[in-house]
Amino acid sequence: MKYKIGLVSLGCAKNQTDAETMLSLLLEGGCEIVSDPAEAEVIIVNTCGFIDSAKQESIDAILEMAEYKESGACRCLIVTGCLAERYADQMLAELPEADAVLGTGDYDRIAEAIRLALEDGETPVISGHIDRTPECAVTRTLLTPPYTAYVKIADGCDNNCTYCAIPKIRGHFRSRKIDDILAEARELAQRGVRELILIAQDTTRYGLDIGTTLGALLDELVKVDGIEWIRVHYYYSEAITKELIDTMARHEKICNYIDMPVQHADNYILRRMARRTSREEMEEKIAYIRKTLPGCYIRTSIIVGFPGETEEHFENLCDFVKTMRFDRMGVFTYSQEEGTPAADFPDQVDEAVKEERLDRLMSLQQGISLELNQARIGRTLEVLVEGYDEDNYLFYGRGRGDSIDVDGKIYFATVDEVEPGDIIRVKIVDASEYDLTGERI
Repeated sequence: MKYKIGLVSLGCAKNQTDAETMLSLLLEGGCEIVSDPAEAEVIIVNTCGFIDSAKQESIDAILEMAEYKESGACRCLIVTGCLAERYADQMLAELPEADAVLGTGDYDRIAEAIRLALEDGETPVISGHIDRTPECAVTRTLLTPPYTAYVKIADGCDNNCTYCAIPKIRGHFRSRKIDDILAEARELAQRGVRELILIAQDTTRYGLDIGTTLGALLDELVKVDGIEWIRVHYYYSEAITKELIDTMARHEKICNYIDMPVQHADNYILRRMARRTSREEMEEKIAYIRKTLPGCYIRTSIIVGFPGETEEHFENLCDFVKTMRFDRMGVFTYSQEEGTPAADFPDQVDEAVKEERLDRLMSLQQGISLELNQARIGRTLEVLVEGYDEDNYLFYGRGRGDSIDVDGKIYFATVDEVEPGDIIRVKIVDASEYDLTGERI
């Protein structure tokens, strides 16, 4: 099978690793990957279906890529990922532009889907196996820069938060074996990757289904030669243990970076969300993190406008944010997702109120972010070089407290040659709400 393949991958990093595997499988099968969709004979749209805005973005991308059937070389449009899984039965009826649909547990069957659609004239729907974890012995085709790679350590989720459809799309929580993760990490290191970013729906529950722990995995990953930074995303606060934080403190390679989506802080709203924690417990965990990991960057995400959220509940949330002073924070308005318990709650919040609360909370966080960044002036930070900004005549990169695509940048001047992937030291001389500026030392 020799086709020119184009890809659009949307959504989270977990979705991206699936896309990277699909590309590798197709390359192994003799296909060619092209960057210009006008040249592609087969276009894959790897979709997100988490919230309404993501669904709309996915639909728009499908329709945009379908135009290349008229203006380009496209003969086959395949829809994969979370939207394809969630609406598999309706997909071909409502989006006849698609020639095949491939769900989240079947991405390793991408070549089969192309063959059925292009060579056999079928319109296959391959989905419904959400608890299946494909085992693909291929080297992923990275969509990240060559010095950084995501490693998916588990898939699915058993938390069943009332606002979330992920268990219906990705299935039950299931961990990968430590040996398989280590083999992948070693292979990535041999290819020049210096930063590993561990991802799952809930990384803190890694291993509980196979008799191990995230801490045990980290103890082994730090031994991989060539890997300099290990970053972990998606800690759930209720599953963070002192043992895990102590493990992070023991190893210099593990970035002092906690990505902990708290979602809310009012105890009534947390209970309605079916979150298994309280404001008091979260404050206790954060206090231990900051005591044990001095200078640790804590990133969080918050939902405003959840059903039943009153002004008092929102003010409690604002007070929590003021008190905790998160280094990074993303805020989202509640999305009424069909098939979730919260979608049927009677006390839905008006969209205008949601947007107003989002603006207020983000304004509050901007002030906190500026103060925290200004406090870093004069400090020297490790920076992973990413490139050169021709507009500002400065190089830029990320510190240990900055993850790829979601956090700020560190801009710096230097008279020495640097290359993307280098890790250098930069003294901070200026700060804004999101970015830092410094000089190489």
